[in-house]
Amino acid sequence: MVLCLCLAAMSSSASHQDAVIAATRHWLARAVIGLNLCPFAKSVYVKEQVRYVVSNATEAPDVLDDLERELKLLAETDAAQVDTTLLIVPDALGDFIDYNDFLYFAERLLKSLRLEGTLQIASFHPQYQFEDTEPDDIENYTNRAPYPILHLLREDSIARAADAFPDAADIYERNMETVRRLGHEGWRRWMDGDDDAAAPRKTDE
Repeated sequence: MVLCLCLAAMSSSASHQDAVIAATRHWLARAVIGLNLCPFAKSVYVKEQVRYVVSNATEAPDVLDDLERELKLLAETDAAQVDTTLLIVPDALGDFIDYNDFLYFAERLLKSLRLEGTLQIASFHPQYQFEDTEPDDIENYTNRAPYPILHLLREDSIARAADAFPDAADIYERNMETVRRLGHEGWRRWMDGDDDAAAPRKTDE
């Protein structure tokens, strides 16, 4: 009986992780790549060089442990196998303020591991909010994801991608314009799979 319960728990956990990864892959394909919010993302996605890791942590210190493990693993792994890692945190850091505070400790960890200048941490969150914006402003959606995510990137890969895209500095402004053009309803339709949602709108929301 105990064995059956353990197997059921393992199956449930695996199903949960599969669902989290599926939602993340959908977001990556539709939002990040589909709307070209990051022109560097498509290549590693197509080559299957993205590592998806679901953290089981429910508290920030445990997330930090997972982050340390994944930073070390990425630094030690051939970029041809894993170019970038998405550490997905479905059960912790749900409040954006807590998540934002956590990023300070994430950067301290990066520095303590002497990986500053080698790896970089980018941030995504379901409640992501840029400074000087309101919570519902559409501009925030450029960095909104289904779950809190710590995106681990290689500095060398970023540099190569930037060389390939001379207008890389304009990406932020272009992304803002993309989501403004979509509006909230257009964003929802696009993420639901409606390709017509990206067509120019005649009037604002």
